[in-house]
Amino acid sequence: MTTLAFLFRCLLFLLLFSGWAGSSQAVVGKDPYTHFFNESWGQFPEELEKARAEGKTAILLFFELDECPFCRRMKTTVLNQPEVQAYFREHFLNFAIDIEGEVEMTDFKGTITTQRIFSEKDNRVRATPVFAFYDLQGDRIVRYTGATSGIKEFLWLGEFVAQGIYKDMSFTRYKRQKANQASQDVIPAR
Repeated sequence: MTTLAFLFRCLLFLLLFSGWAGSSQAVVGKDPYTHFFNESWGQFPEELEKARAEGKTAILLFFELDECPFCRRMKTTVLNQPEVQAYFREHFLNFAIDIEGEVEMTDFKGTITTQRIFSEKDNRVRATPVFAFYDLQGDRIVRYTGATSGIKEFLWLGEFVAQGIYKDMSFTRYKRQKANQASQDVIPAR
């Protein structure tokens, strides 16, 4: 191997490695179980009282499955980001629900059940992740199935609920408006 070929390979390796390292640093954040999700004993009537007392807009339930790659992606690229954690902690109480969990809990209506039954029968969760927002009376107001495209879309979902926009339009329409607005902000005026 010539010296030039060797140097080229070394340069290529350094470029690839630095690109990989830079991209991995972009997703480093704070543990979502500590900084995004609130601690819960599974007593959702009490959580409703707490949310009202703290002036929250709603309660967010994150239905997840341990083996779910999309749940893992949300936790390692979105829910671990400080700006997401701050926004959602300000406006909502946030709880994770294991859709296969046999942990006993009390649902919003005061019925004793398990996480699995609550997920399957009460919320019809078949695929994960599912983000379900409940108003302060314990009624589901918004449901989003699947991972968002990233931080921006997840923050839009939070705004959609916190600002009550869900009462007037679908999330799809709201996202389209936000995307159009963002693209107009980028185009320079002539």
